[in-house]
Amino acid sequence: MRVNERDAYTGHVTTGHEWNDIKELNTRVPKPVWLFLVATFLFAVIYWVLMPAWPLGRTYSKGLLGADVHRDVAASLRDAAAQRSAWTTRLEREDFAAIQADKELMKYVRETGHALIGNDCAVCHGKNATGGPGFPDLVDNAWLWGETPEAVFETIRVGVNSDHPDSRSSHMPAWGRDQMLDREAILNVVAYLRSLSHPEIASGPDAQKVVAGQKVFATNCSACHGEDAKGSKDTGAPDLTDSFWLYGGDEESIYRTVWDGRQGHMPTWEKRLTETDRKILTLYVLDLKQGAP
Repeated sequence: MRVNERDAYTGHVTTGHEWNDIKELNTRVPKPVWLFLVATFLFAVIYWVLMPAWPLGRTYSKGLLGADVHRDVAASLRDAAAQRSAWTTRLEREDFAAIQADKELMKYVRETGHALIGNDCAVCHGKNATGGPGFPDLVDNAWLWGETPEAVFETIRVGVNSDHPDSRSSHMPAWGRDQMLDREAILNVVAYLRSLSHPEIASGPDAQKVVAGQKVFATNCSACHGEDAKGSKDTGAPDLTDSFWLYGGDEESIYRTVWDGRQGHMPTWEKRLTETDRKILTLYVLDLKQGAP
C-alpha cells in the first residue's frame, strides 16, 4: 500500500497502514474531541488558579478561593463535638431511670451504643451481642452479676477476673481434674443438673443418678449455687435451673464444665472507655434485652 494514497470511496488520504485489505484513513480529529480537550485544559487552568494545587517546597499554592480541607474537617469535628456535648451532658447529669424514660436520649444511646458494641465488645460478644460458647449473651435474661443498671455499669467498669483491684471474681473449681469428686459422682451430679431444666429426666432411666446427684450437689455445690440451684448474683454463680448455659447445656458440655472447671474473663473498661461511654453501653445492652423472652 502506498503512503498518501487517496481512498477512492471517501476521498481521504490513507496512512499507509493496511490489515487484511482494510486501509487506514488519515482523517481529522472530530471537532467534539477538540472541544472536550480545550474545555478540560481550561478547567484545569481555572482550578489551579482558584484551588490549592501547586506544591511549593514545604507549603503549596493556596488558590484564590482559600479553600482548606484541613480547616473544614476541623470545623466539622468541632461542630460534632458541640452537638454531642449537648446530650452527653444530660447523660452525665441524669440517672439511669430518667434516661431510660427519655425517648430523645435513648435515641442517642442506641446510635452510640451500637457503635461501641461493634468497636469494643463484638470480638467476644458478637456484633449482635448474642455471645457464643464461653461468652455471655447480652440479649437474654441471664445476668450473672445482676441486671440493674448499677450492676451492669459496675461489671463494665471493673471486669470479671481482670487486673482491676476491684474486679469481680468468679471461679468454678475443677472437681474432677483436681480429684475432689470421682467420675461416678460427677456423672450423678450432671444428671441432677440436667433434670433441673428437663424434669422428665428425673423419672427416666437416670432417676437413680438424679437422686444421688442431688446429694452430691447439696454437699459440694450449694455453697455457691444455692440450695435451690438458682445461683447468686453476689458471687456471679449462674442459675442452673433455667435454659441458659454459657458453656453448653448438653450432657457432655456440663460434664466437662464440672470436671475441668471454668474461669471466664472480662477486661476492665475503666481506663479504655470514658464514664459516659460506659454509661451508654450499660443503657444500650439493657435496652437490647427488652424484647428477650
